[in-house]
Amino acid sequence: MESTLSIVIPIYNEVTSLIKLLQQVVSVKIGMKKELILVDDFSTDGTRDILGEIESIEDIPNEISSYLEITEMPIDVDAGKIDEISVKVFYHDVNKGKGATLRTGFQHITGEITLIQDADLEYDPQDYPKLLAPILNGEADVVYGSRFMKGKQTGLLRSYLANQFLTTLANIVNGTKLTDMETCYKVMRTPILKDISLYSDRFGFEPEITAKLAKRQCKIVEVPISYHGRDYHEGKTVSWKDGIAAIFHILRFRFFS
Repeated sequence: MESTLSIVIPIYNEVTSLIKLLQQVVSVKIGMKKELILVDDFSTDGTRDILGEIESIEDIPNEISSYLEITEMPIDVDAGKIDEISVKVFYHDVNKGKGATLRTGFQHITGEITLIQDADLEYDPQDYPKLLAPILNGEADVVYGSRFMKGKQTGLLRSYLANQFLTTLANIVNGTKLTDMETCYKVMRTPILKDISLYSDRFGFEPEITAKLAKRQCKIVEVPISYHGRDYHEGKTVSWKDGIAAIFHILRFRFFS
């Protein structure tokens, strides 16, 4: 029986990028069914109008490529050549943060493997095959897509330095050897995810899930990915306060939770 990849996409004010991101997710071939779980964290920029149109599509995947073409972002595939797709859409009635948005999505996953995908076009779904390979080959329980295994990629210098500091601290307290704890691309066997209780509402999700995977002695493998970082004028929402909070979360979830 063909297995299913659950792709959880937290969304907040991504009206300019959501369609293109979905285009990329739909078009990448992985040889598995795709379960798209779209969770909107109270967007106010028109993103919800797009999600409402997607909800109205009755024949997935036969109409999803047509919908993307209607929005003037054509994809070079037809319904007979894309992976089988299902789509679920959920909405928050107030803004709760990325961690809370992911928890909402996790409640509805049914696939054997779960992948987290941001909606801002910084991460490329063409990396899915390499992210899935270690799990499908039995070499890993969890895969992190690292932006830094091949050196610093496009993005803000201070974000890179902050990431490296937080990743190093997490490695020290968790006994891990990661190069990119803060990466969006985290892929894992769904039963592992279902067995973990998560509490962080904002960006504390990254150190929390990392600490709890390490406590369970899950085999985590990193693979290099491509990355196209946005600057703060294009919608970056991680502040220095989130960095300070991340230090607290790294220590809290390793020693006190």
